[in-house]
Amino acid sequence: MNKRMVLYMLGKILMLESALLLLPFICGLIYNEDVSYCFVYTIVIAAAAGALFMLIGRPRNKAIFAKEGFAIVALTWILMSAIGALPFIFSGVITNYTDAFFETVSGFTTTGASVIANVETVPKSIHLWRSLTHWVGGMGVLVLVMAIVPNDTGRSMHIMRAEMPGPIIGKLVPKITTTAKILYLIYVFMTVLEILLLFAGGMPLYDSIFHSFGTAGTGGFGIKQDGLAGYSPYCQWVITVFMLLFGINFNIYYLILMRKLRSAFKSEEMWTYIGIVLVSTGIVTAYIYPIYDNVVDSLRYSAFQVASIISTTGFSTADFNLWPSAAKAVLLILMFVGACAGSTAGGFKVSRVIIIFKQIKANLRQMLHSRSVSSVKFEGKNVDIATVINVSSYLAIYCLCYIVVFAMISIIDNFSLETNISASAACFNNIGPGFDVVGPASNYSYYSVASTWILSAAMLLGRLEIMPIILLFAPSAWIKIKNIKKKRRVT
Repeated sequence: MNKRMVLYMLGKILMLESALLLLPFICGLIYNEDVSYCFVYTIVIAAAAGALFMLIGRPRNKAIFAKEGFAIVALTWILMSAIGALPFIFSGVITNYTDAFFETVSGFTTTGASVIANVETVPKSIHLWRSLTHWVGGMGVLVLVMAIVPNDTGRSMHIMRAEMPGPIIGKLVPKITTTAKILYLIYVFMTVLEILLLFAGGMPLYDSIFHSFGTAGTGGFGIKQDGLAGYSPYCQWVITVFMLLFGINFNIYYLILMRKLRSAFKSEEMWTYIGIVLVSTGIVTAYIYPIYDNVVDSLRYSAFQVASIISTTGFSTADFNLWPSAAKAVLLILMFVGACAGSTAGGFKVSRVIIIFKQIKANLRQMLHSRSVSSVKFEGKNVDIATVINVSSYLAIYCLCYIVVFAMISIIDNFSLETNISASAACFNNIGPGFDVVGPASNYSYYSVASTWILSAAMLLGRLEIMPIILLFAPSAWIKIKNIKKKRRVT
């Protein structure tokens, strides 16, 4: 393990976080808020820690391999959340560190689960910090660093592979730093476009910025007690469309920019994703129609909530906790499916679902026709056996982690089965609201300290797709290969 390089990169990350904290500080000054000082304290702490890490960790060798990539990514998200929680404590918006850490992890992982009972009393500068955590966390903290800081060691792909969700990660262009810049340029353009469309529809500029940041990162933090129910149907439809757009693989947008329309629109994952959305919207609309007795309203509520859940954004325009069980069952399934790989969304990912089902189909065919050779194809190409094994292994670990999280919080907090199942799914898949006690009209403040830490860990596991966090605590990741060889010789 190149520990100096790990420390050096963590120093860069903390310096970036201190720079990001300037934005809510300026916002606090503009609105003349007394809590502005809390950002000054946090900026000083983040900058001092970053400078110290960079000084101590100044590397002689800048090589980054897989284990360094996993360690940098896991430690980055933990440290960013640990320091990012301080403004909530210093401002008094949240009174204990456990809840503040949960809120910040929820922001950076774009989960949107909150412990704040009344979000309308929160100062605008704190709201801006919450929305910034969404926006930065959506595309990835380290992807942002690679986009703005020249640091191409030739092995930065290990960092992107550890941070970007999905079974297969590739470069758009030969240089990984250029890939990061392209991704963020597309990200910024789509965010600005949504801000303009919402503002044009009558939404106040501050609200437009806040909700666009949340949509882009597929986050879900709100600034109103009723979510987005108070905004016009036009604004709700705009956010619905953009939630779905941010759930699509960003490689598709790059292909469109390069005028490779045929390749872009041949995406198997994208069409499967759209198909799931259309079918789910139709089913939910049919079940909630008796509640609203209006096709247009039922369709709008259904489309919004389906888009919000499958993209793992977590916004709401209605209390879907009151919907029929069949409609809620559809939403629960979508919590696990998630959106496309290479998007800002969470969940298991549509690409993995496709590969799993095709592998099952291939296995059944092999059982019926033992002499036949069955291969799995995805996006028109044969999927190598290593990828199929990785997807199957990830499914097993994914299910195991979810079961452990659910079991632990159920033992600690005796809430209803519906509450604990949905809370575990919503945090692990980075969605936010669940059902019953943690429904869209409620929050996560009812959970005990122990369960809050468990759900915080679940959010990190889900956003980083488990492996970086697990490998961070693996002793073999920190032991030098020479030492391992010596131990083997001794034994």
